[in-house]
Amino acid sequence: MKYALLNPNWSFEGSIYFGCREPHLPLELGYSRETLESAGHKCLLIDAHLEGLSLEEIRSRLRAFAPHLTVLTTAPSYLFWRCPPPELRVPQETAFAIKGTAGKLIVIGPHASTTPQITIKKLDADAAILGEPEEVLPKLAGDWGSVPSLCTRSSSPENLRPAPADLSKLPPLTWPPDLIGKHSHHHHRFDAVPQGPGAEVEASRGCPYKCSFCSKENFRNGFRKRPRKTVLAEIDGLLREGVEYFYFIDELFTPDRKLLEELAPRRLKFGMQTRIDLWGPETLDLLGRAGCVSIEAGVESISEEGRLLFNKKCEFSNAEITSLLIYAGKRVPFVQANLLFAHVDSPREIESWRGFLFEHGVWANKPVPLFPYPGSPEYHLRWGPPDDLAWERAHSFYLDTYSEFSDIQEDTPKPLEELELRREKWQNAYS
Repeated sequence: MKYALLNPNWSFEGSIYFGCREPHLPLELGYSRETLESAGHKCLLIDAHLEGLSLEEIRSRLRAFAPHLTVLTTAPSYLFWRCPPPELRVPQETAFAIKGTAGKLIVIGPHASTTPQITIKKLDADAAILGEPEEVLPKLAGDWGSVPSLCTRSSSPENLRPAPADLSKLPPLTWPPDLIGKHSHHHHRFDAVPQGPGAEVEASRGCPYKCSFCSKENFRNGFRKRPRKTVLAEIDGLLREGVEYFYFIDELFTPDRKLLEELAPRRLKFGMQTRIDLWGPETLDLLGRAGCVSIEAGVESISEEGRLLFNKKCEFSNAEITSLLIYAGKRVPFVQANLLFAHVDSPREIESWRGFLFEHGVWANKPVPLFPYPGSPEYHLRWGPPDDLAWERAHSFYLDTYSEFSDIQEDTPKPLEELELRREKWQNAYS
């Protein structure tokens, strides 16, 4: 069969989206291409975001390829599945534009995993995959009724379970040189001006913690590591393509001594996200020697009470966390302590702590308002299991609760109902 794998050309006007707005490698589509081609299928991967393609250019490529199935994602790269744009505006624009050229339309991503039926309806799709798509997509060449993680228009989602991928079976990813050459962005890098391409990779997937704000339970949930040889082979291939900087998209980059020891002689530069309480002086020394130049450390709150509120399961005191951040800042050029807005934290004490860290070479962001993503423990606590109005409910609550937003969001986010499209507008435009 012929599969088209499509990352739309993302834009975020009016969105509360927390993630980076630059293009990133769509790892989920890269893995899927590898597994599909290994199963004997033909694949066309279209990264419209990285290539800056118009809707008509996407249609033209699909028309020439004539796929039996087109796979469309609802988040810009695995890196942002936990914090996607809540609205489906861009996937809607794309889905309606490619009608008649896409074959059957399959949706993947956080919306498909958490609220599959309404996602199918909003995109006028044929089916949605719950969870990770790599091992599910080849099965769609057969009987759909035998695929336990596939939701169709007639399915009962409560009988479905998200699919986890076996990371030991995923090969090293390779990308066309022209695509890598266009990936000029170095995600979360501040120590130097990019001189060559960047790339996203992953050494692990999932997280053993259950923080209240994280919406990973329906995808990328259980903690798993990729084989070290696979990770290194992928990095070596990207180095040969001229990649200068790597960003590990792992939900939780852990102190894997053997991996760090293998990375050190390669003299690469990389960034990652982690919990600082997993590290100590010795492993932070090794992290610096391995080439790490950027750390995003999830601290969330300056108080033990606040971290308890977020269910961080952190046994370290504030003094211990602060000491480790400062030590890390002496080994890694840029260290950021990520904060969320906790009602129990004093604004004056937050600013004092941020100032103290800054004096010691560590940056902490102003606390970001917490969005209760459908599928997160925070959402469940407030409203129970997500239903067809879950994204609208969470979005309305967020806009009603907060009047100020983070510096990476729009100043005046629009209601979700204004951001999403009426199907008729796009169907008429592309009929």
